[in-house]
Amino acid sequence: MPRRILHVVSNVARYGDGIHPTGLWLSELTHAWQVFAARGYEQQLVSPAGGVSPLEPRSLKWPNLDATAKAWLADATRMALLSATAPPDGIDAADFDAIYFTGGHAVMWDFPDAQELQRITRDIHERGGVVSAVCHGYCGLLNTRLSDGSLLVAGRRLTGFSWREEVLAGVARKVPYNAEEEMKGRGALYQKAWLPFVPKVVVDGRLVTGQNPQSARATAGRVAALLG
Repeated sequence: MPRRILHVVSNVARYGDGIHPTGLWLSELTHAWQVFAARGYEQQLVSPAGGVSPLEPRSLKWPNLDATAKAWLADATRMALLSATAPPDGIDAADFDAIYFTGGHAVMWDFPDAQELQRITRDIHERGGVVSAVCHGYCGLLNTRLSDGSLLVAGRRLTGFSWREEVLAGVARKVPYNAEEEMKGRGALYQKAWLPFVPKVVVDGRLVTGQNPQSARATAGRVAALLG
């Protein structure tokens, strides 16, 4: 049986001010999708509410719009996947070997308190599967608890978009919280690269996290290495 990957994407289209657009950072999906597809894995998209996953406009501009993202935009079948993502209440965690949380600032609003996504994540982890996230995708792990009540991230080494990167990206005043500090406050052993916007992946057992969009391909590669 081929390995199966569940990609999590956001439904949020605007920052909290209701004005500035945001959404899925497309290359964080397309880079991972390409890595998994090359290995023959089956892949599915899910979002907190199901339905449309909007795209972050900045991810569609140079230099962020690379060949994989361009190919996705030009493929009507794949674009349709982003228009009709599955709702999490219809997902059976037993059907998947790994979950991969994509990023984009949008996820800071709808990932942390998505209880059905927490259920899926917990079940995949406790069945021996891989839990992974890239960039802001680690916001989806903030409040996930295991069956014993402990936080999944407590005492675990991980990474994700850093506060320094938020400042340099010019959005520190727009985001609803400091994700790096929120992770540390939950007992996570947060790590980051010495320089901003360079690839960094942290693997702690079956927890795989990448720091920023530049880390998506490597993050997926480490997930694939664990899955075999």
